[in-house]
Amino acid sequence: MVCDARISSGHLTAVGKPCLHSYAHCSGNSTILSSGSFQEHDLASWPQQVIWWQVYPLGFLGAEPVALAADAPAVPRLRQLEPWLDYLRELGANGLQLGPLFASESHGYDTLNHYQIDPRLGSEDDFRWLVEACRARQLRLVLDGVFNHVGRGFAPFQEVVAQGRSSRFAEWFRIDWEGSSPGHGADQLAYATFEGHAQLVALNHDHAAVADYVSNVMVHWLESGIDGWRLDAAYAVPPHFWREVLGRVRSSFPDAWFVGEVIHGDYARIAQEGTLDSVTQYELWKAIWSALNDHNFFELTAALERHARYSAALLPLTFVGNHDVTRLASQLRESNHLGHALAILLTVPGTPSIYYGDEQGWRGVKEHREGGDVAIRPAYPRLPTELDPADEATFRIHQQLIALRRRAPWLATGHLAVRHRTNEQLVYEITQDAQRLDIALNLAGTPLVVTGDRWQVAAGQADVQGKRATIAPFQWAMLQPA
Repeated sequence: MVCDARISSGHLTAVGKPCLHSYAHCSGNSTILSSGSFQEHDLASWPQQVIWWQVYPLGFLGAEPVALAADAPAVPRLRQLEPWLDYLRELGANGLQLGPLFASESHGYDTLNHYQIDPRLGSEDDFRWLVEACRARQLRLVLDGVFNHVGRGFAPFQEVVAQGRSSRFAEWFRIDWEGSSPGHGADQLAYATFEGHAQLVALNHDHAAVADYVSNVMVHWLESGIDGWRLDAAYAVPPHFWREVLGRVRSSFPDAWFVGEVIHGDYARIAQEGTLDSVTQYELWKAIWSALNDHNFFELTAALERHARYSAALLPLTFVGNHDVTRLASQLRESNHLGHALAILLTVPGTPSIYYGDEQGWRGVKEHREGGDVAIRPAYPRLPTELDPADEATFRIHQQLIALRRRAPWLATGHLAVRHRTNEQLVYEITQDAQRLDIALNLAGTPLVVTGDRWQVAAGQADVQGKRATIAPFQWAMLQPA
């Protein structure tokens, strides 16, 4: 393999790594998001301009469900992404957010070697090709970093299994050596896991060597030309660990972007304590489909108002679908609410992400069982021309709203305020300086009337008569002052 990982002095270090070209990241000066921001570092402005297309590569590229044999050659599947990079641009997105790429035992989140591209996806040469292909198209690239836990086959852990407490890696993991906790596997070693999954061995984030290892991994791939990291299960890692590691990494890569996977809690506080640039906005995700299903815009209003407070302090990663949740087309009870959901996603402050397949209206239900993610992580065809033409309408509405977002990048940091709400009708506005966009959502069987300005329709459908815009039953519209 190209990247030879070896164990030395209690650390897993990469040796024999080729010198990778370090691509330029963001040009221009870094700026603090807002005067009220708690950020302790400057964040480059480029994340405010990005719309991500998220891909789970093992599924998207039809890789084997488990690791290849140790002597099997790498399969250059990453190069099959080439036509999809042009498709991404046609969609209007300008960033590729990739799921796990590193050698793992099965689904990618049970990492074996953070320095090796998973042979099911290709080699380091194939990865360098991908970086260059993204740069040629001016696409940002973010990788998934699984640093809360590792797979049982991770070399330092296997040494601990073999040598026990005398292993130089014994402190890399949280292990009950006294045996008061139940053990896992045939060895019955009592180690901490990620949420009870015996195959996912939790790291000891209080151990200095673990911080060294994670810092080195992040820097290695940033040197290869990526733009940042999605930090898997960031909520399970102590904030002091992120603060220390990200501080080190930013000293070399001040423009890198770090988004933490956070399910619930005080997003602003969690980001502040860990010095994260962004967190996954699960609260808003849930409120969008739930409010549309229940015709309860009071629920959505509460989430939007909280989102507005979070957005004054950080740039949340917003989404209506990802690799861990039921697809939007399956989640919504009424298919004509898809436009309403996308109108929200692509106007609220933050950095929006589109999960592959959602832009085609694909369906898939997340099941809470072993293998329950398969339906939401399917393979794509080899070429965009092989997609079902019947799904083109869903693609076009994504394309239209993404184009609006790209034309109005100020929406990423705009001020959100709800102007009108009932159970089935909602109007909110996004403003920044002299710019303004009103979003009118109507789930009712009666028209929604918006007054106050001379309007023009930016997207959706509305009958505009001077200072009066009428949105028909079950429709939505985006309105700008004329």
